[in-house]
Amino acid sequence: METIYSKLHTVEILNRIEKLSPNSKPQWGTMNAAQMLAHCSSFQDIPMGNSFPPRSWLGRLIGRFVKPISYNDKPIPHNMSTIPTILISDNKDFETEKEKLKQRILTFQSNGPEKCSSHPHPFFGKITPEQWGKVIYKHLDHHLRQFGG
Repeated sequence: METIYSKLHTVEILNRIEKLSPNSKPQWGTMNAAQMLAHCSSFQDIPMGNSFPPRSWLGRLIGRFVKPISYNDKPIPHNMSTIPTILISDNKDFETEKEKLKQRILTFQSNGPEKCSSHPHPFFGKITPEQWGKVIYKHLDHHLRQFGG
């Protein structure tokens, strides 16, 4: 399975981000391209240890049972709910958000699993650094497919 810790997979994701434009339209969902990039950066902050969203009550109840879907080979279904603290609804500058996300991806990838936060995922709970690498790739892939990338 793909992981953001792999330089090959990181380059693939960065190339797909480069192909986006401010006018890229979503195939599902309500975010525009700049909001999606900001959302992905905010998600990236969790395993980097820069953000600590609380566990949701539903996550505490069923998160550990559905956790394997977060790092398997199946794509994330369209229109899944998101972590409330990283839901982006205000206007964002596309180029600023694109560069911010690219830098976060490169930093996380170069830091490796050793510097991954041990803070639990807000829904799935405790996941290993290796699982985070897969979750991050899968999340980025989901949103890039959302915008045709």
